Amino acid sequence: MDAPAPCPLDTLLLDDQSLLAQCDKHIYKSSGPGGQHRNKVSSAVRLRHRATGVAGHGDDSRSQHENLRLALRRLRMNLACQSRRPVDRSQPAPAVVAECTFVARGGPAAGRRRLEVGARDHRFWAVAAAVLDVLEAFEGRLAEAASHLGIGTGNLSSFLTGERHLLAAAQALRKAHGQSPLH
Repeated sequence: MDAPAPCPLDTLLLDDQSLLAQCDKHIYKSSGPGGQHRNKVSSAVRLRHRATGVAGHGDDSRSQHENLRLALRRLRMNLACQSRRPVDRSQPAPAVVAECTFVARGGPAAGRRRLEVGARDHRFWAVAAAVLDVLEAFEGRLAEAASHLGIGTGNLSSFLTGERHLLAAAQALRKAHGQSPLH
């Protein structure tokens, strides 16, 4: 399968309505989890981002609105994990990464720069996409990617292993470049 077209990082930062405007929306019936009475109405939602072809779906609820929210969340995740953008290695880390990088004040990491962004932060998938782009530019080598991002290798490894879909994308990227898996 061909790789999706690159998705600008700004797309991942759009509000739900703006991102939805860039998508084809398909409402369908689904036999989601929970037994015979689930999704007997057309409540499942599939979104396809027109520019990249990347899709996200939601069919976990009987509520179409809940499924739309879930589909948007999964679309952002899939855009971040599947769509790579070229990185100019001579340029600093993307601004969205710099916004989430802080100097640790205490403990063993005091004085070192750390990437701190939680999975519930609206910038998480944009940061994840930028980190994966940098990792791709450095052929999966953590130390070089971390240096380019201005953070430690351990911090980069922790960020990548902190969310299972992000970890899977990083593992696939490293495997494609002959690197060993992250632990």
